[in-house]
Amino acid sequence: MTATTWDVDGRKVFGVTAGSGEPVLLLHGYPQSASCWRHQIQALAADHHVVALDWPGFGRSDPPSTPPTYDNEIDRIERLVRRLGWQRFNLCAHDYGGFIGLGYAIRHPDRVRRLALLNTRAHGTFRPWFYRVSLGQRWVATHPVLSAPARRLPLAALHHAALARYRELGCFDTTVEAEYLAWMDTPQGRRTFWEFFAHYPVPAVGWLADGLAGIRCPVAVIWGDRDPYIPFNTARGLADRIPHATLTRLRGADHYLMEERPREVTDALVSLLDMASAA
Repeated sequence: MTATTWDVDGRKVFGVTAGSGEPVLLLHGYPQSASCWRHQIQALAADHHVVALDWPGFGRSDPPSTPPTYDNEIDRIERLVRRLGWQRFNLCAHDYGGFIGLGYAIRHPDRVRRLALLNTRAHGTFRPWFYRVSLGQRWVATHPVLSAPARRLPLAALHHAALARYRELGCFDTTVEAEYLAWMDTPQGRRTFWEFFAHYPVPAVGWLADGLAGIRCPVAVIWGDRDPYIPFNTARGLADRIPHATLTRLRGADHYLMEERPREVTDALVSLLDMASAA
Protein backbone atom coordinates (compact mmCIF):
# COMPACT_ATOMS: atom_id res chain seq x y z
CA MET A 1 0.00 0.00 0.00
CA THR A 2 1.14 3.51 -0.79
CA ALA A 3 0.06 6.59 1.17
CA THR A 4 -0.66 9.61 -0.99
CA THR A 5 -2.57 12.88 -1.05
CA TRP A 6 -4.63 14.65 -3.70
CA ASP A 7 -5.53 18.30 -4.03
CA VAL A 8 -9.30 18.58 -4.30
CA ASP A 9 -10.88 22.04 -4.19
CA GLY A 10 -7.61 23.38 -2.82
CA ARG A 11 -7.70 21.00 0.15
CA LYS A 12 -5.56 17.96 0.95
CA VAL A 13 -7.31 14.59 0.73
CA PHE A 14 -5.33 11.70 2.18
CA GLY A 15 -5.61 8.14 0.96
CA VAL A 16 -3.88 4.84 0.41
CA THR A 17 -3.57 3.07 -2.94
CA ALA A 18 -2.76 -0.51 -3.87
CA GLY A 19 -2.82 -2.77 -6.91
CA SER A 20 -3.70 -2.16 -10.53
CA GLY A 21 -6.63 -2.84 -12.80
CA GLU A 22 -10.27 -1.82 -12.62
CA PRO A 23 -10.65 0.90 -9.96
CA VAL A 24 -12.29 0.41 -6.57
CA LEU A 25 -13.10 3.31 -4.24
CA LEU A 26 -13.55 2.53 -0.53
CA LEU A 27 -15.48 5.05 1.55
CA HIS A 28 -15.46 4.80 5.34
CA GLY A 29 -18.03 5.77 7.94
CA TYR A 30 -18.12 7.86 11.09
CA PRO A 31 -15.75 8.51 12.83
CA GLN A 32 -13.23 6.37 10.99
CA SER A 33 -10.61 6.70 8.27
CA ALA A 34 -9.27 4.67 5.36
CA SER A 35 -7.70 2.35 7.93
CA CYS A 36 -11.05 0.71 8.63
CA TRP A 37 -10.53 -1.15 5.31
CA ARG A 38 -7.07 -2.38 6.31
CA HIS A 39 -8.14 -6.05 6.27
CA GLN A 40 -9.69 -5.83 2.79
CA ILE A 41 -7.33 -3.63 0.78
CA GLN A 42 -4.64 -6.15 -0.13
CA ALA A 43 -7.11 -8.86 -1.10
CA LEU A 44 -9.06 -6.50 -3.35
CA ALA A 45 -5.82 -5.12 -4.81
CA ALA A 46 -4.86 -8.55 -6.16
CA ASP A 47 -6.92 -7.75 -9.27
CA HIS A 48 -7.95 -4.11 -8.86
CA HIS A 49 -6.63 -0.62 -8.34
CA VAL A 50 -7.86 0.19 -4.84
CA VAL A 51 -8.11 3.66 -3.33
CA ALA A 52 -9.24 4.11 0.27
CA LEU A 53 -9.73 7.72 1.33
CA ASP A 54 -9.93 9.65 4.54
CA TRP A 55 -13.11 11.55 3.75
CA PRO A 56 -12.64 15.35 3.90
CA GLY A 57 -12.94 16.41 7.52
CA PHE A 58 -11.96 12.99 8.86
CA GLY A 59 -8.66 11.30 9.58
CA ARG A 60 -5.68 12.90 7.91
CA SER A 61 -7.61 14.89 5.29
CA ASP A 62 -8.29 18.61 5.47
CA PRO A 63 -11.79 19.87 6.27
CA PRO A 64 -14.04 20.25 3.20
CA SER A 65 -14.01 23.46 1.21
CA THR A 66 -17.80 23.80 1.22
CA PRO A 67 -20.37 23.03 3.94
CA PRO A 68 -21.05 19.26 4.17
CA THR A 69 -24.65 19.36 3.01
CA TYR A 70 -25.88 16.12 1.46
CA ASP A 71 -25.79 17.54 -2.08
CA ASN A 72 -22.30 18.98 -1.54
CA GLU A 73 -21.00 15.64 -0.29
CA ILE A 74 -22.30 13.83 -3.38
CA ASP A 75 -20.72 16.47 -5.59
CA ARG A 76 -17.48 16.04 -3.63
CA ILE A 77 -17.39 12.35 -4.55
CA GLU A 78 -17.67 13.32 -8.21
CA ARG A 79 -14.82 15.83 -7.93
CA LEU A 80 -12.66 13.25 -6.18
CA VAL A 81 -13.36 10.69 -8.91
CA ARG A 82 -12.45 13.23 -11.58
CA ARG A 83 -9.26 14.05 -9.71
CA LEU A 84 -8.41 10.34 -9.74
CA GLY A 85 -9.00 10.32 -13.48
CA TRP A 86 -11.59 7.56 -13.43
CA GLN A 87 -14.46 7.14 -15.88
CA ARG A 88 -16.14 4.14 -14.25
CA PHE A 89 -15.33 2.48 -10.96
CA ASN A 90 -16.53 0.16 -8.23
CA LEU A 91 -17.79 1.76 -5.04
CA CYS A 92 -17.72 0.04 -1.65
CA ALA A 93 -19.04 2.12 1.22
CA HIS A 94 -19.87 1.78 4.91
CA ASP A 95 -22.02 3.83 7.29
CA TYR A 96 -21.78 7.54 6.39
CA GLY A 97 -19.83 6.60 3.25
CA GLY A 98 -22.73 4.38 2.23
CA PHE A 99 -25.24 7.14 2.89
CA ILE A 100 -23.58 9.55 0.50
CA GLY A 101 -22.37 6.75 -1.80
CA LEU A 102 -25.93 5.58 -2.40
CA GLY A 103 -26.92 9.09 -3.43
CA TYR A 104 -23.93 9.23 -5.75
CA ALA A 105 -24.83 5.90 -7.39
CA ILE A 106 -28.40 7.08 -8.00
CA ARG A 107 -27.31 10.41 -9.47
CA HIS A 108 -24.35 9.04 -11.46
CA PRO A 109 -25.40 5.56 -12.65
CA ASP A 110 -23.02 5.77 -15.59
CA ARG A 111 -20.06 5.99 -13.21
CA VAL A 112 -20.63 3.02 -10.89
CA ARG A 113 -19.84 -0.48 -12.16
CA ARG A 114 -20.69 -2.30 -8.94
CA LEU A 115 -21.83 -1.07 -5.55
CA ALA A 116 -21.37 -2.48 -2.03
CA LEU A 117 -23.34 -1.03 0.88
CA LEU A 118 -22.36 -2.03 4.41
CA ASN A 119 -24.36 -1.13 7.54
CA THR A 120 -25.46 2.27 6.34
CA ARG A 121 -28.66 4.21 6.98
CA ALA A 122 -28.92 4.41 3.19
CA HIS A 123 -32.49 5.36 2.20
CA GLY A 124 -33.74 5.15 5.80
CA THR A 125 -32.60 6.46 9.11
CA PHE A 126 -31.50 5.32 12.57
CA ARG A 127 -33.13 3.32 15.33
CA PRO A 128 -35.34 5.59 17.46
CA TRP A 129 -32.85 6.07 20.32
CA PHE A 130 -30.03 7.08 17.99
CA TYR A 131 -32.35 9.19 15.87
CA ARG A 132 -33.03 11.27 18.97
CA VAL A 133 -29.31 11.51 19.73
CA SER A 134 -28.67 12.74 16.17
CA LEU A 135 -31.44 15.31 16.41
CA GLY A 136 -29.88 16.54 19.66
CA GLN A 137 -26.47 16.92 18.03
CA ARG A 138 -28.02 18.89 15.19
CA TRP A 139 -29.89 21.08 17.68
CA VAL A 140 -26.68 21.93 19.50
CA ALA A 141 -24.76 22.47 16.26
CA THR A 142 -27.32 24.91 14.84
CA HIS A 143 -27.72 27.08 17.94
CA PRO A 144 -24.67 29.31 18.55
CA VAL A 145 -25.47 29.78 22.22
CA LEU A 146 -24.99 26.00 22.59
CA SER A 147 -22.40 25.22 19.91
CA ALA A 148 -19.86 27.77 21.16
CA PRO A 149 -19.40 26.10 24.59
CA ALA A 150 -19.78 22.67 22.98
CA ARG A 151 -16.56 23.31 21.07
CA ARG A 152 -14.72 23.00 24.37
CA LEU A 153 -15.95 19.45 24.95
CA PRO A 154 -13.30 16.66 24.99
CA LEU A 155 -14.70 15.04 21.86
CA ALA A 156 -12.04 12.35 21.46
CA ALA A 157 -12.39 11.27 25.09
CA LEU A 158 -16.18 11.10 24.79
CA HIS A 159 -15.93 9.00 21.64
CA HIS A 160 -13.35 6.75 23.29
CA ALA A 161 -15.88 5.98 26.01
CA ALA A 162 -18.68 5.42 23.49
CA LEU A 163 -16.56 3.03 21.41
CA ALA A 164 -15.68 0.72 24.32
CA ARG A 165 -17.94 -2.08 23.02
CA TYR A 166 -16.01 -2.14 19.74
CA ARG A 167 -12.63 -2.34 21.41
CA GLU A 168 -13.99 -5.25 23.44
CA LEU A 169 -15.23 -6.92 20.23
CA GLY A 170 -11.71 -6.58 18.81
CA CYS A 171 -12.74 -4.33 15.93
CA PHE A 172 -9.82 -2.04 16.66
CA ASP A 173 -7.30 -1.39 19.40
CA THR A 174 -6.47 1.90 21.07
CA THR A 175 -3.79 2.71 18.48
CA VAL A 176 -6.17 2.45 15.52
CA GLU A 177 -8.91 4.20 17.47
CA ALA A 178 -6.52 7.05 18.28
CA GLU A 179 -5.98 7.56 14.55
CA TYR A 180 -9.75 7.65 14.00
CA LEU A 181 -10.28 10.26 16.70
CA ALA A 182 -7.14 12.43 16.48
CA TRP A 183 -8.78 15.08 14.28
CA MET A 184 -11.30 15.84 17.03
CA ASP A 185 -8.62 17.07 19.43
CA THR A 186 -7.63 20.12 17.36
CA PRO A 187 -9.44 23.48 17.30
CA GLN A 188 -10.11 23.00 13.59
CA GLY A 189 -11.39 19.48 14.27
CA ARG A 190 -13.87 20.75 16.84
CA ARG A 191 -15.18 23.29 14.35
CA THR A 192 -15.39 20.58 11.69
CA PHE A 193 -17.30 18.29 14.07
CA TRP A 194 -20.06 20.80 14.77
CA GLU A 195 -20.13 21.96 11.14
CA PHE A 196 -20.72 18.35 10.13
CA PHE A 197 -23.68 17.90 12.48
CA ALA A 198 -25.12 21.31 11.63
CA HIS A 199 -25.63 20.10 8.06
CA TYR A 200 -26.32 16.42 8.65
CA PRO A 201 -29.80 15.41 7.35
CA VAL A 202 -31.21 13.36 10.22
CA PRO A 203 -34.61 12.56 8.60
CA ALA A 204 -34.67 10.25 5.59
CA VAL A 205 -33.65 11.80 2.27
CA GLY A 206 -36.81 11.08 0.30
CA TRP A 207 -35.39 10.74 -3.20
CA LEU A 208 -33.06 7.93 -2.15
CA ALA A 209 -35.89 5.45 -1.62
CA ASP A 210 -37.44 6.57 -4.92
CA GLY A 211 -34.17 5.93 -6.72
CA LEU A 212 -33.45 2.39 -5.52
CA ALA A 213 -35.39 0.70 -8.33
CA GLY A 214 -33.34 2.60 -10.90
CA ILE A 215 -29.97 1.20 -9.80
CA ARG A 216 -28.91 -1.20 -12.56
CA CYS A 217 -25.43 -2.25 -11.51
CA PRO A 218 -24.74 -5.33 -9.34
CA VAL A 219 -25.14 -4.43 -5.67
CA ALA A 220 -23.93 -6.29 -2.58
CA VAL A 221 -25.70 -5.45 0.66
CA ILE A 222 -23.40 -6.71 3.44
CA TRP A 223 -24.78 -6.41 6.94
CA GLY A 224 -24.09 -7.14 10.57
CA ASP A 225 -27.51 -7.84 12.04
CA ARG A 226 -26.68 -6.77 15.62
CA ASP A 227 -26.12 -3.14 14.66
CA PRO A 228 -27.47 -0.99 17.53
CA TYR A 229 -27.74 2.11 15.34
CA ILE A 230 -29.34 0.95 12.09
CA PRO A 231 -32.11 -1.66 11.82
CA PHE A 232 -31.70 -4.79 9.74
CA ASN A 233 -34.90 -3.83 7.92
CA THR A 234 -32.80 -1.24 6.08
CA ALA A 235 -30.70 -4.04 4.59
CA ARG A 236 -33.85 -5.97 3.62
CA GLY A 237 -35.26 -2.85 1.98
CA LEU A 238 -32.13 -2.35 -0.10
CA ALA A 239 -32.00 -5.97 -1.19
CA ASP A 240 -35.71 -6.08 -2.02
CA ARG A 241 -35.92 -2.81 -3.93
CA ILE A 242 -32.65 -2.74 -5.90
CA PRO A 243 -33.05 -5.00 -8.96
CA HIS A 244 -29.63 -6.68 -8.96
CA ALA A 245 -28.89 -6.75 -5.23
CA THR A 246 -27.78 -9.64 -3.06
CA LEU A 247 -27.89 -9.65 0.74
CA THR A 248 -25.11 -11.12 2.86
CA ARG A 249 -26.29 -11.28 6.46
CA LEU A 250 -23.47 -11.64 8.99
CA ARG A 251 -25.35 -13.03 11.95
CA GLY A 252 -24.22 -11.64 15.28
CA ALA A 253 -21.97 -9.01 13.70
CA ASP A 254 -22.19 -5.42 14.89
CA HIS A 255 -21.84 -2.06 13.13
CA TYR A 256 -18.10 -2.01 12.27
CA LEU A 257 -18.26 -5.31 10.47
CA MET A 258 -15.21 -4.85 8.17
CA GLU A 259 -13.07 -4.95 11.32
CA GLU A 260 -15.10 -7.41 13.37
CA ARG A 261 -15.65 -9.99 10.61
CA PRO A 262 -12.92 -9.14 8.08
CA ARG A 263 -12.73 -12.44 6.20
CA GLU A 264 -16.46 -12.66 5.57
CA VAL A 265 -16.62 -9.06 4.40
CA THR A 266 -13.61 -9.56 2.14
CA ASP A 267 -15.15 -12.69 0.60
CA ALA A 268 -18.42 -10.86 -0.08
CA LEU A 269 -16.61 -7.93 -1.72
CA VAL A 270 -14.46 -10.23 -3.87
CA SER A 271 -17.62 -12.05 -4.99
CA LEU A 272 -19.20 -8.74 -5.98
CA LEU A 273 -16.14 -7.65 -7.96
CA ASP A 274 -16.14 -10.99 -9.79
CA MET A 275 -19.64 -10.34 -11.15
CA ALA A 276 -20.17 -9.04 -14.65
CA SER A 277 -20.78 -5.30 -14.42
CA ALA A 278 -23.59 -3.37 -16.03
CA ALA A 279 -22.90 -2.28 -19.59
